[in-house]
Amino acid sequence: MDGRFTRRQLIKGGLAVAALPLLPAVASAAPRIDVPVLPWPAANDIVANTTVPTFPDQTFPITGYGAKNDGKTDNTAAIKQAIDACAAAGGGHVVVPSGGSFLTGAIYLKSNVDLHLEAGAVLKFSGDASKFPNVLTRYEGIECVNHSPMIYAYKEKNIGLTGSGTLDAAATSSWNKGSDRAYLESLVAKGTPPEKRVVPGSGHTMRSAFVEPYACENVLIQGITLKNSMFWQLHPTLCRNVTVDGVSTDPSTAHSNTDGCDPESCDHVVIANCTLGAHDDNIAIKSGRDADGRRVNVPCQNLVVVNCVMNGNWGAITCGSEQTGGIRNVYAYKLTVKGDTKFALYVKSNTLRGGFSENINLDSISGTFARNFVYVTSTYNSQTGSYTPSFGPFTISNCSSTKIAGKTFDVSGLSKAHVHGFAVANSTFKGVSDTSNTLKYVDNARFTNVTVNGKPL
Repeated sequence: MDGRFTRRQLIKGGLAVAALPLLPAVASAAPRIDVPVLPWPAANDIVANTTVPTFPDQTFPITGYGAKNDGKTDNTAAIKQAIDACAAAGGGHVVVPSGGSFLTGAIYLKSNVDLHLEAGAVLKFSGDASKFPNVLTRYEGIECVNHSPMIYAYKEKNIGLTGSGTLDAAATSSWNKGSDRAYLESLVAKGTPPEKRVVPGSGHTMRSAFVEPYACENVLIQGITLKNSMFWQLHPTLCRNVTVDGVSTDPSTAHSNTDGCDPESCDHVVIANCTLGAHDDNIAIKSGRDADGRRVNVPCQNLVVVNCVMNGNWGAITCGSEQTGGIRNVYAYKLTVKGDTKFALYVKSNTLRGGFSENINLDSISGTFARNFVYVTSTYNSQTGSYTPSFGPFTISNCSSTKIAGKTFDVSGLSKAHVHGFAVANSTFKGVSDTSNTLKYVDNARFTNVTVNGKPL
């Protein structure tokens, strides 16, 4: 044994099977999710108790329902028919076969259905906005009705998006644009309910996420590659039991705000073995924005991030800024940071947003950092209100750098809301441009066996 174990071995009682109805088909074996033993017992418990869905061992190739891989035939209806047939049969695998590109509009996943892309399979999403119907979503932490994400599910249970194929959203650039959050904020201020905050046809535009299970339970996203996203790439929202494994997201700088993975108001999330590229944050943990976030009031909690490569240009692990519902119990282990990533840990809120980030833990994070190793700000974007954010404790251990372009630590609370604990241990930071650190309104700051450019801190 090398200290690694599968999710099946981790699950208490030895089982990692989602609750499924009795089916004539035999369920497939539980997917293998390689997760090392983590240095926190609580993190191992999160992994053990995050249910990974399994699916009946029956397949529904989309070509059997008329789908064509010529890159120009609209396969939206054919893929829907395959998913409907799979769901009606009790579940299984809807297969996108290898070879060629399948053009499609939005895909809606149903309970007990795994959409599986074989090696070489490509789903190309359409430039026709009418192929993406209106659905309930969250735009930058505010609930609204907008064009469907490319892959979407609502209140479904046991869903999968797996395989080694590619999802390509390049053509959606013709319609998937805009960032008029101020319009949504004006509707929230008027008391307009979410179902009446309809973006299409309003004269305002806001982008849709790429993959978004919404209010779902037992979600597996495994092996796929995402390309040419216009906005947040993986956005599980208000979900429970989410596993993201072996996924590659797009590091292109062609489009802004293309975070790699944004778990929002979710409980029990495991992100493992991924290569996360982004023109923004690699992982941005969120829980709603301002008044609408307080209305929903659901935290994002119990997250494990392990064995990932981070290649986005903001935070490797970011908490906020949409964190009105709060963030707690985050464990990040063995992350390699490269490129122009600015921060290993980036925590941001203000007195308009409020919320909290508590019990955030990083261990064995290494690489180069374009600004700071840790940056915590309570005055993000200089917005003010009457909702004081609460931060800490934060723990950093066994971490290192070969280059930090700014300070190692820049951590600031407020005079009326100190950071409740900041501990760093057994870490070596080299190549640091500014050896001063900012620790403002921070209680219980502790440094144990920490060096910066060879000098003890």
